[in-house]
Amino acid sequence: MSATETYNKLVPEPTPHSAPYWEGLNEHKLLLQRCRSCGRMRHYPQPMCPVCHSMEVEWIESSGRGAVHSWTVTHHPFHPGFRDDLPYTLATVDLAEGVRMNAQLRGTRLEDLRIGLPVRVAFETVKEGLTLPYLVPG
Repeated sequence: MSATETYNKLVPEPTPHSAPYWEGLNEHKLLLQRCRSCGRMRHYPQPMCPVCHSMEVEWIESSGRGAVHSWTVTHHPFHPGFRDDLPYTLATVDLAEGVRMNAQLRGTRLEDLRIGLPVRVAFETVKEGLTLPYLVPG
């Protein structure tokens, strides 16, 4: 889908804590949080470190590289906007920085999926001001 078409899927609502993540995606960067107190990396964006409970955070650009941890193939849309995407693969990926993320995996055949498959993050601008990550082999 090009950014000029109508985007009829659910869209995120950034919070003050997640806004840098969404701004990074719009610049084609995957930003992760790192606790300034204990150094723990975390994803998805959260206001407080789950380890030391610090509210101090810095944003680090991810390499965007990782390996498939798990996946599911979706055959039924949870929202009407996803009907044209079916079937699609949603992957859980272990990023090189030590956190996991979920995103749609594109560009691979079902029979080629395996745990440990190297992947990288790519970006799609779906409408003005909204870029989303997806995964591709590599």
